[in-house]
Amino acid sequence: MILLHNTLTRKTEEFVPIKKGRVGMYTCGPTVYNYAHLGNLRSYVFEDILKRVLRFNEFKVKHVMNITDVGHLTSDADEGEDKMEKGSAREGKTAWEIAEFYTEAFKKDLAELNISEPDIFCKATDHIKEQIALVKKLEKKGFNYRTLDGVYFDTSKLEDYGKLAGLKNQELRAGARVDIGDKKNMTDFALWKFSPPLVKRQMEWESPWGKGFPGWHIECSAMSTKYLGQPFDIHCGGIDHIPVHHTNEIAQSEAAEGKPMANYWLHNEFLNVGEGAKMAKSGDNFLTLAVLKEKNIDPLAYRYLLLQTHYRKQLAFSWNALGAAQTGLKNLYTIVADLPKEKTPNDQGILEQFTAHINNDMDTPAALALIWTNIKDKRASQKLILELDEVLGLEIKNNLEKKPAEEMPEEVKIIARARDDARQNKDWAKSDELRKQLEDLGYTVEDNKDGTSSICSRDASR
Repeated sequence: MILLHNTLTRKTEEFVPIKKGRVGMYTCGPTVYNYAHLGNLRSYVFEDILKRVLRFNEFKVKHVMNITDVGHLTSDADEGEDKMEKGSAREGKTAWEIAEFYTEAFKKDLAELNISEPDIFCKATDHIKEQIALVKKLEKKGFNYRTLDGVYFDTSKLEDYGKLAGLKNQELRAGARVDIGDKKNMTDFALWKFSPPLVKRQMEWESPWGKGFPGWHIECSAMSTKYLGQPFDIHCGGIDHIPVHHTNEIAQSEAAEGKPMANYWLHNEFLNVGEGAKMAKSGDNFLTLAVLKEKNIDPLAYRYLLLQTHYRKQLAFSWNALGAAQTGLKNLYTIVADLPKEKTPNDQGILEQFTAHINNDMDTPAALALIWTNIKDKRASQKLILELDEVLGLEIKNNLEKKPAEEMPEEVKIIARARDDARQNKDWAKSDELRKQLEDLGYTVEDNKDGTSSICSRDASR
């Protein structure tokens, strides 16, 4: 039995799929106008763990993720500049080039965090026809109206609008709306936006209502239905999607089809930096995997850090915590490398406890604690830990052969320093003599073009 916390019901429930043994799963992907930051990436790690847990329990998972490459404005209130146009102006490239570049950058981030790609990546710009068809369907059912700048969804026509967020219509706020213009209700949202007069957009299409582009929310409803049907099993995203994006997805999908959009809604909490501030592209706390690598932090150390906190709890980011996670991960690799390779009498019991933890709403902190308890005294086998890592995704198997950097004896350090001095003074005869001494002690020496040397034992170099 797998238990999942369903945002829609506010309960932790037993997961029961629509089709036995199969799961349809839709996750909100990136808006590809900039690099994904660490807060964004927390969502994708959480969703990867969910998919791995389902597959560990022998479900066949069909995973669909959108790529937002048009229609996401700088304000959740359907106002401001399109983020793709903003990225284009920032970098002097076309919006299409921006979308392609940052889509590929996102995929590289997934690979470095050992996040398996979805079965289907679907771009908003590849599904304009489906989005227009959905807006037309809503129009026939009487949910749409026109304003000067677009076609809007009338939220007052749904009695349960806002049910995902647990708020009444009048309590909901989309961004920082003050003046609602010619919208009927504060919570109404754009289904189709008209191109501004006398402005040539890079991304615009003809539609029954005029030239323009789709609203941000319509893409997910159109593409999830195309690839997974309605209802489907699981919809995921960050907690910030609850009050606006996911609330509006539900409204338009359920208005169009007259049935639930998805049965289970799962959301991860924020990654905070500083005094409780969430990480965001608009802030000064925008950190990427590239920044981590500049500081010699393995991206998998960030994954390990995330797994130490439950996905529904806020996580405070700090460099100290990340450094400790990197040390802990390296120690994990070292200890697992020394475990007995074949199964031990304790393995079955450990497997059952691990399964209970991960099936309890993905309790990865408890699962990690269990592993550490049983590897310190070699109660678990290497074979079992590699099996459990199919869920955790820490690439333990690929790191078993990597030996930790060994501490050089003081004698070797003294000779190495003397040799560096000799090379700096261009005393090549002395340098060669000291190299021979190091080799006699069992160490290999490699001189780089910039004048530095690397020294390691022959055993380590093998």
